[in-house]
Amino acid sequence: MNAEKIELKGLFPEELAQHVSDMGLERYRTRQLVDWLYNKGVTDFESMTNLSKTVRAQFDEQFTLLRLNCVGELRSSSTDTVKFLFELPDKRLIESVLMWDGKRRTLCVSSQVGCPLDCQFCATARMGLIRNLTAAEIVEQVLYAQRFLRAEGDELTHVVMMGMGEPLLNFDQVIRAIRLINLDYGAAVGIRRITLSTVGHVPGIAKLAREKLKIGLAVSLNATTDEQRSEIMPINRKWPIAELLSAVRAYYDQVRRWVTFEYVLLHGFNDTAEDAYRLIDLMRDIPCKINVIPWNPIEDAHYERPPQKAIDRFVDMLSQAKLTATVRYSKGDDIAAGCGQLYWEMEKGVK
Repeated sequence: MNAEKIELKGLFPEELAQHVSDMGLERYRTRQLVDWLYNKGVTDFESMTNLSKTVRAQFDEQFTLLRLNCVGELRSSSTDTVKFLFELPDKRLIESVLMWDGKRRTLCVSSQVGCPLDCQFCATARMGLIRNLTAAEIVEQVLYAQRFLRAEGDELTHVVMMGMGEPLLNFDQVIRAIRLINLDYGAAVGIRRITLSTVGHVPGIAKLAREKLKIGLAVSLNATTDEQRSEIMPINRKWPIAELLSAVRAYYDQVRRWVTFEYVLLHGFNDTAEDAYRLIDLMRDIPCKINVIPWNPIEDAHYERPPQKAIDRFVDMLSQAKLTATVRYSKGDDIAAGCGQLYWEMEKGVK
């Protein structure tokens, strides 16, 4: 029986070199593979034309070369956002969102198929968790976006782990993917240009701190009392706000990078002056910035987006308290690509 094939896009350079050596091939074959995968962007062994047919056949026998099948692509009317729907090898579907903002080209990637954490304002939560993604499946989302941009004479600059799923619940594969995305021989996205967003998985934050990666950390807070937060984010019942903020302080002490807190603004729920005052008190001793995100409506949800005056008042109160606070208006609302909207009915069958 043949041994199971190895997926190339999930391998570190030293692992790839070892496999090539074990095959009895010359060391320079590793460099050739890397060049074809990451610089030339090929998606099959037959395209590696400077390799002999014999070597190509050997690679094909030993390795797989993951290619996500893009079965849907939507561009927003403002043309600053594109959403990709990818079919995985097992026919499951995931999404990535590519955003243009000035000179920044940011890809929002998924880390799981679905999500198990049941945040009440988020569309992806309605799927439940189907499975974790492999490091290769995460990396390939980035490589696809690079190929897409390079075809337009452009380059990817930033990656955010803010798509489908909770990254810290797929810790090992996500960290492997981040390191691969950062490598010069890989996607070559600068480590400080990669951000991981979590709903507040406290053990995962502590574990991430021990990695000492200089990535950005974004924490989805969204409420200022445990009663509020537990209502919309069940994870708070396990790790309440005080415990979460303690983990964030410890993270900052080890990594020494400001943390971003995301605060989805829900009209009449967490957008009052009292909420703003409580948020100011919570944030005072944490080196952070706050992204206030007006809620993006999803089907059958009973929340409302606040009026513009309420949004402005909330942010002004934070700014007057000397907190760094900005409003993040989600891109791609018209194609359901904004924060919390990553959910396609196509999971039930591509339309």
